[in-house]
Amino acid sequence: MPIQALPFKKQLIYASGMMGWSIMTNLIIVMLPYFYLPPTNSGLSPLVPQLLVFGAFNILSLIAASGRLFDAAYDPFIASISDSSNNPKGRRFPIMRWAILPAVICCGLVFTPLVKGESISNAWWLTLVLAGFFVSVTTYIIPYNALLAELTHTPEEKVKLSTFQQVGFVLGMILGALCNNFADLIQTVFHVTERFEALQYTIWGLSIFSGIVMILPIIFINEKEYVQSKPTHIPLLPAIKNTFRNSNFKYYLISDFTYYTALSLMSSGLLFFVTVLLGLPDSDGGKFMGLMVVLSLVFYPFINYGSKRFGKKPLVLLAFGVLSLIFVTIFFLGKLPFTPSNQMYLLVICASFPLAALGILPNAILADIAQKDTLETGENHEGMFFAVKYLFVKLGQTIGIAIFAMLTIYGKDPGNDYGLRLNGVVGFALCVLALLFFTRFKERK
Repeated sequence: MPIQALPFKKQLIYASGMMGWSIMTNLIIVMLPYFYLPPTNSGLSPLVPQLLVFGAFNILSLIAASGRLFDAAYDPFIASISDSSNNPKGRRFPIMRWAILPAVICCGLVFTPLVKGESISNAWWLTLVLAGFFVSVTTYIIPYNALLAELTHTPEEKVKLSTFQQVGFVLGMILGALCNNFADLIQTVFHVTERFEALQYTIWGLSIFSGIVMILPIIFINEKEYVQSKPTHIPLLPAIKNTFRNSNFKYYLISDFTYYTALSLMSSGLLFFVTVLLGLPDSDGGKFMGLMVVLSLVFYPFINYGSKRFGKKPLVLLAFGVLSLIFVTIFFLGKLPFTPSNQMYLLVICASFPLAALGILPNAILADIAQKDTLETGENHEGMFFAVKYLFVKLGQTIGIAIFAMLTIYGKDPGNDYGLRLNGVVGFALCVLALLFFTRFKERK
């Protein structure tokens, strides 16, 4: 059968899968530090001890790191399984379908501690269920993203489908960031008195909703109708080595890694920046996140036009530059000559362009790299390129969460907030580093 172009409706259905796993991963990134080591003005109690290991790392940072490092090692394995699959229904969807239910269950269990109070038992439990969540969601994400290179056939199609993906991702970010707002609603409508329980009901509900939208691409898209690919025959380790022989991919990878480390700092600290540095209610975090995403949508047509007119590289470099200035602003939050709300508006408005550019373009760039490599080598291992990317993304997110949790040692409460402000310094340095490495990337017209 001739390969068909993916219709507009099915492009939207494909993007829904991105929204599903975005909700759950953003719940983990945004809510995990706030839920287990909350600030004193949150109405929540700590669930793990603030013990130091080697004088610098607290338990939460080590737990986050161990779960993500285990998951990162799993990425190339699932990519190799997917790339070499001979399943008559396709290489990607048959694997993805088995990941959804475990991901939903483990995401909910992450926020269901064994002890309703500070306990080392919670630390062990969190380590176990976090590893289960990351492995499950990776089994979906790696094949899902590999489809971006296979469902599109021109650079313009890649940018367009990547844009729809990013819409799904930012909608997931909004829903994840609105967790406290949904908890407020549950407390009001269902008369739930404890904040702890309201958050748990919210997270379980969002996790179940995520699973429902993640299964939509599998139900409504027939992979074989839109993808022409053949299983790769390169073993796992040589396939990984082949990706690193691509010099362009290496520069892309390093800049992407440092960017996600910085982004993880910002996401993990969002509720702390709002409640501690600015003294605003935690429900405002979701409102400002939603506003930032809506404003970023304004830039989507410009990103699509600009990538054709000027190329993808200049827009990515500009986004890194703007993001570095945003981290400088974080260091001074609460001390600027504006009201707390206006300081957040300033931050949100400035962050909307980098959110759009760095959400759309990197995946489209990587799809270009993977497709060019396929043409040159004759081997279809798009999944391995995305696996290596997400291995480094997860390492970056792991290090970002670990750095944030570690810096809380130096202050995370009103009147003792220096640790939160240090995130601005670290994030600035990371964004500058990402910019410098990406200047070495060679964009081919």
